[in-house]
Amino acid sequence: MARLFGTDGVRGEANTKLPPELAYKLGRAATIYFGQHSEGTPQILIGRDTRISGEMLESALVAGICSAGGNAILAGIIPTPAVAYLAKKLHAAAGIVISASHNPFQDNGIKFFGGDGYKLPDKVEDDIEKIVHDMESGRDFDRPTGEGVGHIERRQNLLEDYISFVMNTTTERFDGMKIVLDCANGAAYRAMPTVLERLGAELILIGDKPNGININDYCGSTHMENLRLKVLKSGAAIGIAHDGDADRCLCIDERGEIIDGDHIMIICAKLMLAANALPDKTIVATVMSNIGFRQAVEELNLACEITAVGDRYVLENMRANNHKLGGEQSGHIIFSDYSTTGDGLITALQVLTAMKKFNATASELNALMTTYPQILLNVRVKDKSSWQNSAVKLAIAEGEAELGTSGRILVRPSGTEPLIRVMAEGPDKNQLMRICNKIAAEVEKCAL
Repeated sequence: MARLFGTDGVRGEANTKLPPELAYKLGRAATIYFGQHSEGTPQILIGRDTRISGEMLESALVAGICSAGGNAILAGIIPTPAVAYLAKKLHAAAGIVISASHNPFQDNGIKFFGGDGYKLPDKVEDDIEKIVHDMESGRDFDRPTGEGVGHIERRQNLLEDYISFVMNTTTERFDGMKIVLDCANGAAYRAMPTVLERLGAELILIGDKPNGININDYCGSTHMENLRLKVLKSGAAIGIAHDGDADRCLCIDERGEIIDGDHIMIICAKLMLAANALPDKTIVATVMSNIGFRQAVEELNLACEITAVGDRYVLENMRANNHKLGGEQSGHIIFSDYSTTGDGLITALQVLTAMKKFNATASELNALMTTYPQILLNVRVKDKSSWQNSAVKLAIAEGEAELGTSGRILVRPSGTEPLIRVMAEGPDKNQLMRICNKIAAEVEKCAL
């Protein structure tokens, strides 16, 4: 039986791969699990992004929670990192986010945070999943009646609590700074404009009018072209882009160049070094980080630890070794002094703070790192477990031999989509494209 939980919760097309019946079972199973490990009635916080299916799945989750005797606290539309922060602040048993992050609107997802604000360990997800499977096999669990049935509490003030928290992660103001902000028509559409306006920024907004079906639709951190054009046309100092659930941040400098997660980590490392806030002098990154990132780390006299792809693996390393800064090229950046997960709003404020502290333009900070050309091809497959064969391995080996020590190749399955990602990095873009196309062609043969 395939594992229900992926690398970032349970995700799929809403109402088919992720139907409300499953959401009900997940809400019920989570309440049963946390009820066994909590004193008193488990309180479970729920937040969601702007997808049209969010209310449907929220209602099903709430029914499951209440049927198992738990209380549901509804925060409404709110960024993913806000749920992590608020679950801990409210001493909730768990937090649940209804979002499929950067995926198109027809997808949705359900992911959990513990009461400590961290994503659940695999073991806990497995225990919740087992309860779901037990239900599907006909086992019924206790059903409280009367006063034992759970209730629902809608809390309109929770977004304001999170906004105040985010603002307190910087001591700078940005009065008069012209910023283009792309909220991806997602979960940040109210929170981030409020944060920046209160800190004095002059805002130009895009992706701030969600209608349920336009989340990530040619906007946000996965579609940066409109943001780039708006920055250049308006003469803004910087452009900021979030993804659908706002745990990511990417930027555009005033010259129209992307500031990706690798560059952001270098910028923030320099800022933290200047403030003596990086005592371990170490950054945690993933195998996807650019070769240029590792060179920039060395130039700052820092160490770098490399993990598998996924912010959860970055965070595991950070927690195990008490590191302060880590993240991914995609824009998941974790500041352990502030947050228990990637937070796109905090990330953006740290970049803006660096601009102020160093009296530097966004492009000057972007130039702290040189990015090597990188080609990434996504090959759609039916079964992510059956893509490897000798022909694929041979194509990879031939490409590695051709690049030598001047580049690298990484082929891996996506953790959230039915894709095999083929990546090559090195000084010659045409060479990289030829190598990637050859490997991708062999992977496609496996998918037939």
